[in-house]
Amino acid sequence: MKQTLQDFLFLALQYLLPHHLLSRLVGVLAESEWSIIKIPLMRFFLKRFGIDLSEAERERLEDYRNFNDFFTRALKPGRRPQQGTENSWTSPVDACVSQFGRMQGDQLIQAKGKTFTLPALLGGDQGMAQHYQDGEFITLYLSPKDYHRIHMPMKATLVKTTFIPGKLFSVNPLTAGHVDRLFARNERLVCEFESDQGRFLMVLVGAMIVASIETTWSGIVAPFERKIIQQSITASQLDFNRGEEMGRFRLGSTVIMVFEPGKMSWNEQIKIGANLQLGQLLSQ
Repeated sequence: MKQTLQDFLFLALQYLLPHHLLSRLVGVLAESEWSIIKIPLMRFFLKRFGIDLSEAERERLEDYRNFNDFFTRALKPGRRPQQGTENSWTSPVDACVSQFGRMQGDQLIQAKGKTFTLPALLGGDQGMAQHYQDGEFITLYLSPKDYHRIHMPMKATLVKTTFIPGKLFSVNPLTAGHVDRLFARNERLVCEFESDQGRFLMVLVGAMIVASIETTWSGIVAPFERKIIQQSITASQLDFNRGEEMGRFRLGSTVIMVFEPGKMSWNEQIKIGANLQLGQLLSQ
C-alpha cells in the first residue's frame, strides 16, 4: 500500500509525541463528569466511528458518568452469545484479525515482512516463552468503534500476571506495518491461564491515548514504578467461566492470544482482516 503524506506525518508523530504524558492528559479529560466536556466528546466519537448505541444497556449519552464510562459501556444481555461447546475457543473481544497462525519457533508475525519474538513480548521470560514455542497465536485489533470489554475465551484459572512497561505507540494497521516490534515495545499486561484445553496467554497491549488497561481482579493497571512486575496467583486463585469479563481498555488497543502447540485448530472463518465479535468461534 502506497504511503501518503498524511500517513508519513502520523508515523513521524508516533516518535515525536510524549506518549505517556499525552495519554494521561487525555485520561483526565476522559474522566471529566462536566457535561460541557463529556457530551461533545461522546457525540464526536458516535459520529466519527459510527458507534451503535442500540446494543448498549444505556442508549442515552446523558446516562454515562463520563467518557470512559461511555467507552467501556456494557452491552444488553444476549447480544454476544458464546458459540460452540464448552471446549470450543471463542473470541474474547469484538475486533479485527490482524494476524494469526502457527509461530515459527518463537517468532510471531506482526505484519507483512515484520516479526517479533515471544520472549520480547513476554518481557524476557524465556521459561514462559519456551512453553509456547511452535504454538498458535492470534492478534486482535480493537478499533475505537468496538465494544471494549475483554471476556474469557475458555473456562480457566488465572495463574500468573506480568506487567511490562513500555512505549504507547498507536496500534492501528498503519503502525503495525511500519513500527518494528510494535507489540513488544508497548506497555502491556501478560495474563497466563490454565484450562482443561491447556494453558494459554492473553496479552493486553496498551496504545497511544489509551488511558489505562483495567482488570476485574485488580482494577486499573498503572504502576508508578516503570519496571516489570510479575505476580503468581496462588493464595486466592481466580476462576473464570467461559465468556466472563476479565478486563477492559479505556480506548482502542490489541489483545494477543498464544496457545500451546497442538491446542488450537482454527475455524475456517478466521482470516486476516476478518471482523469478529465477542463469543464467535475461533476453533473448529
